[in-house]
Amino acid sequence: MPVLPVTARSSQIDAPERLREALDALSTGATATVMVHGYRFCPLSGPADPHRHILSPAPQSACWKAISWPRHLHLDRPGAGLGIGFGWPATGPLREVAARAVVAGHALAQTIRTLRDTRPDLQVNIIAHSLGARVALAALDDLEAHDVARMILLSGAEYRGTAARALAGRSTRVLNVTSGENALFDLLFRALLPAPRWRDRPLSAGLGHPHPRWIDLAIDAPAHRMALARLGYPIRPPATRICHWSGYLRPGLFPLYRAVFDPAHAALFDRLGAALPARPAPKKVTKIAEFANFRNLFTGAARS
Repeated sequence: MPVLPVTARSSQIDAPERLREALDALSTGATATVMVHGYRFCPLSGPADPHRHILSPAPQSACWKAISWPRHLHLDRPGAGLGIGFGWPATGPLREVAARAVVAGHALAQTIRTLRDTRPDLQVNIIAHSLGARVALAALDDLEAHDVARMILLSGAEYRGTAARALAGRSTRVLNVTSGENALFDLLFRALLPAPRWRDRPLSAGLGHPHPRWIDLAIDAPAHRMALARLGYPIRPPATRICHWSGYLRPGLFPLYRAVFDPAHAALFDRLGAALPARPAPKKVTKIAEFANFRNLFTGAARS
């Protein structure tokens, strides 16, 4: 089934009737996987359109980061369920975009309510990167406890206090993918968008306490990579010190994500949680020069 592009316009989505039509073609007990991009994409702007980039089965971009999420999740294959590319306006200064992410969360919730109201038999999954994690977590506030089955957050630009509140009383299971490669971006996020509570930490620090429906996976930690390999999901070690996109660029990760979302591998989440050792402390960034070199990434500079 082709991947369905959905665009948030404020707190609503465009053409919800197309979503209902797509659901009619799904078999009983299928999955619907919603993919949410992060900062510096905007479906209303051609060069920054995520529906022509990572949310497309065939990206029309020469950017080195333009790998197809739906293709690597096998959502473009027969019988794969419905893939939904959720686009929202994420360009501009970080503070403005972060506020807009919460509004986009309402539109995402509308999308998921349409899925559940039309096809209550579906398993709904979400994968989100960067500020897309804020969109995904904000959507939970408008949804019922069982509306979202699985969520994968990649280098999430959100605070763990917000995540803990969003998860309270819900059955959603979350795989929080982090890496020390993202430490500089976490530092910038904290500096430019301070936490509501001064002791709060970004999702890179994990949830902060054990939770039966939350797993922190540090893909730069050798012990975590060894645990993944023992489960049959080997991934490549880090190849660079700084990278905000390793959660979807690192070879070997998408087979794990596919399995986490697959109802046939329902036991994997618990097996993964039991196999991973205690989460290592996140790496610290201390070089002021590196901070200065990358500050423009969070101040609305042109997207590469």
